[in-house]
Amino acid sequence: MAKRLHTSDADFERDFLEVLGAKRERDVDVNFTVSSILGEVHATGDAAVLEHTKEFDRLDISADQLAFTSDEINNAHASIDSETLAALEIAAIRIETFHKRQVPDYEDYVDAQGVRLGYRWTPVQAAGLYVPGGTAAYPSSVLMNAIPARVAGVGRIVMVTPTPGGEVNPLVLAAAKICGVTEIYRIGGAQAIAALAFGTETIEPVDKIVGPGNAYVAAAKRQVFGTVGIDMIAGPSEILVVADATNNAQWIACDLLSQAEHDVAAQAILICGDAGFADEVEAAIASELETLERADIAGQSWNDFGTIIVVDDLEDAPALIDRIAPEHLELAVDDPDALFAKINNAGAVFLGRYTPEAIGDYVAGPNHVLPTARSARFSSGLGVLDFMKRTTFIGCDADSLGAIGPAAVRLSAAEGLGAHGRSVSVRLNSPPSNPKE
Repeated sequence: MAKRLHTSDADFERDFLEVLGAKRERDVDVNFTVSSILGEVHATGDAAVLEHTKEFDRLDISADQLAFTSDEINNAHASIDSETLAALEIAAIRIETFHKRQVPDYEDYVDAQGVRLGYRWTPVQAAGLYVPGGTAAYPSSVLMNAIPARVAGVGRIVMVTPTPGGEVNPLVLAAAKICGVTEIYRIGGAQAIAALAFGTETIEPVDKIVGPGNAYVAAAKRQVFGTVGIDMIAGPSEILVVADATNNAQWIACDLLSQAEHDVAAQAILICGDAGFADEVEAAIASELETLERADIAGQSWNDFGTIIVVDDLEDAPALIDRIAPEHLELAVDDPDALFAKINNAGAVFLGRYTPEAIGDYVAGPNHVLPTARSARFSSGLGVLDFMKRTTFIGCDADSLGAIGPAAVRLSAAEGLGAHGRSVSVRLNSPPSNPKE
């Protein structure tokens, strides 16, 4: 049964800290196994990838079968019904339109001392997208990972997706085609991450790896970080809904279950100002679970990690929200903007009663790859900038170096770095017309 807390209870702070500190993922130490797989792929390339693909995915293939052919991609796209394809196209257009607004400007100016300063943004040259595979794969994740990379200008986008037992979700390949991704490999797990990071005879390495996966994938991404960049380590999904008593309880129940059905370790939290409305939502959740297709998963998630927090006033909600730092935050209240203005920590915010979180998962436009496990306190969702690098530049002439150089000489002396200071002072003492003297 979901936890029920009230901010006026004497033990509220203790109980709230238990909610914040709840360990929702199983404590499985896969680091040794992952380290071994990474080492094998680094040493033997394709051979190790093929061996582990056979072991973990029950797929016995040769190196020349690692990549999906253009015919396979095109046939998958052609097999999708027109209405579903149209929905994918609508989503892709909206996601691209939104992410184009994230493309940064460059800066190039001369300051008051005559020093030229600025920065420019350039894309990473190659990005690897990890897409969980099998029949339960999500084409929406392909769109959310590939489109920002394409908008950023990444020259080579590579996708890996496991095909356990040879099973392929054609929607994933169709989504890749819509995004213009043509280099796709039928591999997954730590061996796929290793192939992207180190390269093999068949797969060239990339510069950054993005996308969610299981414990092996997460551990592999941690271990290859530094050799390549990564986006984040994704944990179980989360939703926090702030709702006043004028809401339809069934709507709120459905919103909470929309994330609970992802995983038994997912978490759904309701903050409301009325205990009677909380009772209505709980009853509506029980009713929805009677017919929900993924009721077993959603029900266990709600029973194990679901939480209802009753506050005396919804004005108390922002302080609690910032401590929770949820992945998804719904503000189902009359004036969501007023509440939103007081909140700092959330991955994505859904404003008003007619904005269910699921609209953001598919067609709204902003990215659905978001920080979990309270990491919204210090990180953001996936976007165009995740596929770009900022390079600063500086340009001095003799006069501008003369204006700021003495301070650099002084600071280098204070740090005991004589060559630093010397590299500046030799220029300060040389006439501009004779730089070789």
